[in-house]
Amino acid sequence: MHAVKTTFSLPDYIVDELSEFAEELGEKKSHIVAEALHHYFDYLDLKVAQKRSQEIREGKVQTIPLEELEKELGL
Repeated sequence: MHAVKTTFSLPDYIVDELSEFAEELGEKKSHIVAEALHHYFDYLDLKVAQKRSQEIREGKVQTIPLEELEKELGL
């Protein structure tokens, strides 16, 4: 996996907790942050799916029937 350096600000208490966990577990802080974000993105995927599902139920978004998509793609 390719790593990219980035800079962002976090509240002091989060940095303190991150440092404590990193020291206790013998892990790099960047590894802990990457893992935490990976898990949080799974949660956000679910939230987006729920939002889109609600939009479909409310008629705000229209879906395309599978048969129409297959025809359009020549499948």
